[in-house]
Amino acid sequence: MHVTHLSLADFRSYARVEVPLDPGVSVFVGANGQGKTNLVEAVGYLATLGSHRVSSDAPLVRVGAERAVVRAAVRQGERRQLVELELNPGKANRARINRSSQVRPRDVLGIIRTVLFAPEDLALVKGDPGERRRFLDELITARSPRMAGVRSDYDRVLKQRNTLLKTAAMARRHGGRAMDLSTLDVWDQHLAHTGAELLAQRLDLVATLQPLAVKAYEQLAPGGGPVTLEYRGSAGGDDQLPAGREELREQLLGALAEVRKQEIERGVTLVGPHRDDLGLKLGPMPAKGYASHGESWSYALALRLASYDLLRAEGNEPVLVLDDVFAELDARRRERLAELVAPGEQVLVTAAVDDDVPGVLAGARYAVSDGAVERV
Repeated sequence: MHVTHLSLADFRSYARVEVPLDPGVSVFVGANGQGKTNLVEAVGYLATLGSHRVSSDAPLVRVGAERAVVRAAVRQGERRQLVELELNPGKANRARINRSSQVRPRDVLGIIRTVLFAPEDLALVKGDPGERRRFLDELITARSPRMAGVRSDYDRVLKQRNTLLKTAAMARRHGGRAMDLSTLDVWDQHLAHTGAELLAQRLDLVATLQPLAVKAYEQLAPGGGPVTLEYRGSAGGDDQLPAGREELREQLLGALAEVRKQEIERGVTLVGPHRDDLGLKLGPMPAKGYASHGESWSYALALRLASYDLLRAEGNEPVLVLDDVFAELDARRRERLAELVAPGEQVLVTAAVDDDVPGVLAGARYAVSDGAVERV
């Protein structure tokens, strides 16, 4: 699968730009602030409905514009599709597939799949648990686009449950009448149902990703490691998470019952997938706090390479995006990473200086400057 044409209107710094693309390697070169990352960010947005740089859509719309449009023509074998998203901050986004307007934004998921390497990836190792949960959930959705609906349902139920708990907590603190919390049992059931589905997918993903991450780390840092991925559930210890959905649902219900008193006091849901973490170990020690800067980079890159190998093995090779990542690496890791990704069906690279890009990544070159993108 590869993108054959990218079109942006009022997206980030671009009033309008048209970029024809070929399979293989395409390198976008330009000084910082010229808009090269905006191009690959747009491709990533079509794949995930989110940005790897910001958490909301508002910064993606060009200053002074009301909306932005991201459109891409995609080819997979003999099949061609046109996918489009209209970003409307503060309102519902709109989507079109092959110029049909009768689709939801999440219906475009799966048409384009990406694996993105970026300086922000260091947060996978050094950042808070939310970074690792996002990594897992985006990869789950890439594998199975229907999981976007499950994630949305879980977030909706969690919000409703937290609202009820917060109201109850405020009433207790101000000496008001005790609230009728019978509806909390209903929300517990909904949370456990959707949470169990999300947990089952995460556990399967971690088990599948483990050997791929070991292999990728060894390729990037021979003799280092080993690396170990451990799912850490808030509803049980590392070795207490069952594999079946029904068992997971029952465990979540039991955990919610155990902490209900604390939840009512604090006004927030204390257990569930939204509180879980992915433990990353390097050798016998946790990578966070113990791995060196170089080891942390290798670990983060290994997670991305493992993701790429997983998606490719499942039949639809993703677009590889390397956003200004070579400037962050030493020469040895730079060359190893380039050699590993060079055979990809489509590899999009951004760099401030062309010399930062290893020679093995030969292909099309684009100059990006002041809102213009020109093939050179």
